[in-house]
Amino acid sequence: MSKKPGGKTNPLAAAERADRNRKILIQVGVAVVLVGLIAAIGIGIAVKNADKNDLGATPSIAAAASQLPNGAAATITDNGAVRIGKPDAKVTVRVVADLQCPACKAFEAANAQVIKDAVDKGTAIVEYNIISFLDKASTTKYSSRAANAAYCVAEADPSKYLGWLSTMFEQQPAEGSAGLSDDQLITIAKGVGLPDSVGQCIKDNSYNKYIGAKTKDMLTSGIQSTPTVFVNGKQLQSSQELMVPGGLAPAIAAAAGQ
Repeated sequence: MSKKPGGKTNPLAAAERADRNRKILIQVGVAVVLVGLIAAIGIGIAVKNADKNDLGATPSIAAAASQLPNGAAATITDNGAVRIGKPDAKVTVRVVADLQCPACKAFEAANAQVIKDAVDKGTAIVEYNIISFLDKASTTKYSSRAANAAYCVAEADPSKYLGWLSTMFEQQPAEGSAGLSDDQLITIAKGVGLPDSVGQCIKDNSYNKYIGAKTKDMLTSGIQSTPTVFVNGKQLQSSQELMVPGGLAPAIAAAAGQ
């Protein structure tokens, strides 16, 4: 097919082409902007999730310190509990407590010796989840600082942990006060035989983020108050078992089949 010599361009077709090109450019521009927004949102979500999942420094007990007298061992469990006892013990006692909690102090006064005796005899393993939901009960976030000290003590010398815990409850500060200072926490730790190195760990408050995350985990798992005590996974509800001196002993004996 031949073209007419000297033919002119159709102005209507040229306008349509120009309009089509403008639409394509606009669509491409919108697509680029959308891709950028999606990428930015994705990065923002990733950063938030990373921050949410960041537990900070994670406490652990070195292998050299984990072997205790009489064949007992010490570890820190995935849920943040300090676990102490002989591996073949038939009973596991799990205690969720806050070092600022008066009821926890009463439980400890009633049953600390029962727990220690059961661990020493190889009857029971004890797991202490020390949490920090009572930070508002002091002016210095004492619950969190005390929970941090609990990990510092467990790392430094877990053989001293149960004795330290009893002493901490004996010296529990009143609710609404400033709580014990870091220097006082260090004095208590050294008083039960912990090395000087524990002092820096307490002052650094290194496990604050970890404690916050584990406390939240405890509360979302159904823990509603402290102390919450389990024997072989069964929660104890009776005040006779929790608050009467030696009240925990029958529950441990029954679980051990004694």
